[in-house]
Amino acid sequence: MQASQPPIGRDGQQPAIPRSVFITGASGFIGRALAQRYRALGCEVRGMDLRADAQAGVVAGNLTEPRGWADHARGCDLFVNTAAVVSMAADWDDYRNVSVRGARHALDAAVAAGAKRFLHYSSVAALGWQFEPGADEGHPVVVGPDFRYGVAKGASEHAVLQAHAAGEIDCTVVRPGDVYGPGSRAWLVEPLRLCRNGTMTLPAHGEGVFSPVYIDDLLDGTMLAAGVDAGRGQIFHIAGGFETSCREYFGHHWRWSGRRGKLRCVSTTTAVRMTALAQRVNRWLGRRDEACPDSMYLLARRGGYSIAKARRLLGYEPKIDYAQGMALSEAWLREIGELK
Repeated sequence: MQASQPPIGRDGQQPAIPRSVFITGASGFIGRALAQRYRALGCEVRGMDLRADAQAGVVAGNLTEPRGWADHARGCDLFVNTAAVVSMAADWDDYRNVSVRGARHALDAAVAAGAKRFLHYSSVAALGWQFEPGADEGHPVVVGPDFRYGVAKGASEHAVLQAHAAGEIDCTVVRPGDVYGPGSRAWLVEPLRLCRNGTMTLPAHGEGVFSPVYIDDLLDGTMLAAGVDAGRGQIFHIAGGFETSCREYFGHHWRWSGRRGKLRCVSTTTAVRMTALAQRVNRWLGRRDEACPDSMYLLARRGGYSIAKARRLLGYEPKIDYAQGMALSEAWLREIGELK
């Protein structure tokens, strides 16, 4: 984690530091890291997550039932919504009730709490997986029956920006890239597990595009977006400013796991058929698993994302390069006992 100093944009942008911050999903990967950064700056930080953590000021709750936790946000200056369905394989009702309607509940709680700013975490997945390389924030969001995680993220953005347009509260939307680094289960621990048991399979013959952003860079971008006037009413892509192939990125996990040879890479069509079958079997067995067609589509993306807008308006500039980020990630995996 970086030093207890606020980020400064490359053109001198200095974010306002809130007196009090409330974070939904406060015990998750991003929520916990963000809470630590704001506390290091002297902010009071409270939050909500599925399980309470009294020591961290976190009460138990979820976005579908705000009455149980909304009062805990009262008096906050900045309200950050990180909570959502974090899965590519959930049912549509879960996405609709938690990620979409839940965003509206979070907005209501923020307004009632007297918050001055509302920052909502969406995802670059809102653009789908078939966009052209270098897509910016003006690219259409994905719609349709497939890639439901991305569809829900786009719909949640609509609720947030509508509240901003109506003058309810100043809002900002952040779309993180593929966030990795210490604490990441999705892009460090789980892929390592799949490599270790030999089931890791990549679509698009491994040539799908991965857009890494190290967690500390995401936090810098978030604090700038939430604290700079130019961030009001805007959507920002916060990514690492570079892309790599999925074969190259997950090749680290393959080597860390002690596997020899090459990662299994197949066509997207084959990967989708394999995971569709696995998903049907898992549902029949009552087992929850991320093996599904949408997970394969996510790893078959054709391009990365432009961060030009964040650079221009926020002065955002990633500081952790890929080699350094992967070295720090490997060190963390060793620290927690995932690697010997």
